[in-house]
Amino acid sequence: MQRLGRVLRLASSGSVQQQLGRHQSQAAPTACGDALPERCDVLIVGGGGMGASSAYWLKCKTQKQQLSVLVVERDACYTSASTVLSVGGVRQQFSLAENIQMSLFGYDFISNCRSHLGDVDLNFQPHGYLVLASDKGADTLSRNSKLQNELGACNELLRPEALRARFPWLSTADIALGCYGTDKEGWFDPWALLMGFKKRAREYGAQFATGEVTGFEWNAAGQLQAAVVSTGDGQQRTVKFETCVLAAGAQSGQVARLANIGTGPDVLRVPLPVEPRKRYVYVFNTQGSNCPDLATPLTIDPDGTYFRRDGLGGNFLCGRSPADDEEPECDTLDVDHGYFESNVWPTLASRVPAFESVKVQSSWAGYYDHNSFDANGVIGRHPHYSNLYIAAGFSGHGIQQTPAVGRAISELILAGKYQTLDLSRLGFERLVAQQRMLEVNIV
Repeated sequence: MQRLGRVLRLASSGSVQQQLGRHQSQAAPTACGDALPERCDVLIVGGGGMGASSAYWLKCKTQKQQLSVLVVERDACYTSASTVLSVGGVRQQFSLAENIQMSLFGYDFISNCRSHLGDVDLNFQPHGYLVLASDKGADTLSRNSKLQNELGACNELLRPEALRARFPWLSTADIALGCYGTDKEGWFDPWALLMGFKKRAREYGAQFATGEVTGFEWNAAGQLQAAVVSTGDGQQRTVKFETCVLAAGAQSGQVARLANIGTGPDVLRVPLPVEPRKRYVYVFNTQGSNCPDLATPLTIDPDGTYFRRDGLGGNFLCGRSPADDEEPECDTLDVDHGYFESNVWPTLASRVPAFESVKVQSSWAGYYDHNSFDANGVIGRHPHYSNLYIAAGFSGHGIQQTPAVGRAISELILAGKYQTLDLSRLGFERLVAQQRMLEVNIV
């Protein structure tokens, strides 16, 4: 392998990170956003994918009503937001019905985004996912595929011989089974989706302000009634609300503590176990022969290493979640280039012979909003605060579920119940009851 030299911070032509840089430079002139009002009906803490989607759905459903929706986002240009630093995948290869169903709706929304969001191009690449399993994981992969297809996904199971015939660049050493998504899976531009939600929500009357929630205020009954917002100019302002949505991504656990969640009495003793986890993404190219072609699916090895094509210039992007005892510090978004050489590249080279000699072109890091309890999203009303709704902790698969989660939050606020997908099992109550909703296909 060619040794890693100085890794550029901006990606090569056509890559995710260069597109992100262009988008952010365009957004900078309007970074200040709307002025903070003194009150609103619904305050959404966090303007990333979940928050912007919630604002979109709330205003989409109440265009003719006077429902004031305010989104407060501390990172005005989204420089460290999980949404725009993700690789933008959409898949149904999960083991929990709720995740499968949310991602099926996510695909429908993304593939028909213009009917929802107007003139938005998400650049959807419908090349599917290929999840590989060893003998140890083959039965689980097979059971998952059965459930996925029963719920509306489109994937097929392939034995090693069929895998080699379909993907001649693939080494099937130690592979017993693969699950290939033939439809409804692929990847898209997360920034475009976020901006689409935000633009349409604003058109419907939602406000987006820059600020950081640094505290809450309570009424005489002990319910939340206002948020204290630092605007970055040394000022703090109080915004009163009727309802609050906590969708602050990787910072959601920290914001929850401001509302005494995890530090109070009774049910308030139970924290929202959401924290940032740093993940690296590397962009590389190769001069190897028999290289994966443009229609290559996002491929996931049994050890969690993944790769896919990135643009039309012959680049690939890849990554791998570290083991628990290898978790990096989250105080910066610096990239550990040695992690690629020691943990990612060996798997790439053994799985795809064309990747035996590669050159890293660029890299970046982003945050998972990791739920340390069971690595699944927490969705719904808090059991103590009757006017606080949570959408956080999706642990790396949230971007594809933003359409479904935003819709679900709007249903709970406006109708008092789920009307489309029943996501009750993903509520905060499972944290109180210590009932984990474990997802075995999280990467």
